Amino acid sequence: MRHVPRRLLIALGTALLLALLLVFAPWYLTLPTTPDPFYSATHRVAFRPGTLLRQEPFTRGVPEGAVAWRILHATTRDDGSPALASAIVMVARDAPAGPRPVVAWAHGSTGIVRGCAPSLLRDPFAHVPALQPLLAQGWVYVATDYLGLGADGIHPYLVGTGQARSALDAVRAARQMAGVAVSGRTVAWGHSQGGNAALWAGTLAPTYAPDVPLAGIAAIAPASDLPALVDGAQHTPIGRITSAYLLQAYSDTYGDVSFDAYARGWPARVARDIASRCLAGRGAWFTALEALALGGSIFSAPPTSGPLGQRLAQNTPVGPWPQPVLVAQGLADALVPADVQSRFVAARCQAGQVIDYRRYAGRDHLSVLAADSPLTQELVAWTQRRLSGAPADAACRD
Repeated sequence: MRHVPRRLLIALGTALLLALLLVFAPWYLTLPTTPDPFYSATHRVAFRPGTLLRQEPFTRGVPEGAVAWRILHATTRDDGSPALASAIVMVARDAPAGPRPVVAWAHGSTGIVRGCAPSLLRDPFAHVPALQPLLAQGWVYVATDYLGLGADGIHPYLVGTGQARSALDAVRAARQMAGVAVSGRTVAWGHSQGGNAALWAGTLAPTYAPDVPLAGIAAIAPASDLPALVDGAQHTPIGRITSAYLLQAYSDTYGDVSFDAYARGWPARVARDIASRCLAGRGAWFTALEALALGGSIFSAPPTSGPLGQRLAQNTPVGPWPQPVLVAQGLADALVPADVQSRFVAARCQAGQVIDYRRYAGRDHLSVLAADSPLTQELVAWTQRRLSGAPADAACRD
């Protein structure tokens, strides 16, 4: 047997070690950050949904001329057990005196694990539409982090009622804050995952939070028809990421949904790692890289089949909505296609719901939110009418 030079063995070993480090270091360094102690209860408190537990000033990314806080409050899980959630509350420094109306913002997908809350991310106000006009109106911005992204717990990703309770309880908590006066007039805005949450908040508010009557719901590119959206997006890079989030969250939430029944082998292992990471912040590029490496769908069985398909249908928002509803949709949206949204709206209108449906040519899933999007001005004007009590359309509008 030929002798291998010691120097060659050392060189090969060093190269292997460096290769492992090149893979492991980015993997480790892009994991979500651990939330600071603010997001944990340090003592037992009397539980009541919406109870404000903690508030402190918040400055990261806050627009000039505004003042903000992060808050921790009580909420509930789907089984009725107590939980904690966090939120950001913000208002213009020169807002008119007296209690101010609220815009309850429900954000789109940022991840499903602790560390992915907007209040923990480098840019906590990314992809918030009409933020400056909102502040200029003197409205109070109340943005839920949802359960499980800052505070401990299973994040109810596209679990409609779970997301909605966090949004409604954040408004309740904001009313108890020192330093900001909040009125009883509230309009909910939401985008993508948050659009689903906003629509569910409209349905849930009369029974879960009758003290938070919503004057209107604005759902922007909402995750509406979940079976159609998940099935259609599963082969795209962003669809692989949201599929991983959804499958992990549903398997954690529902006893009848098994992760292993819908994903196997290498795709399942990568999907589990994707689900442990954020879609925003410092680790987003690694998440995107994993999704590209997968190539195809994460699913080994159709996501619309069996218990998973039934749960997707269960979490599709179908109303009723006692308040006016606006659905805004970019016609160039690849994640939430306009044809899926149009069919959803048509079905709800045929069922007797009234929806103001607005479509925006050339706008995709994110550009529809941009400051130069025609949605910006229309969203503010629509919200002004809702908060003033002006009558809404009596029939569906397209």
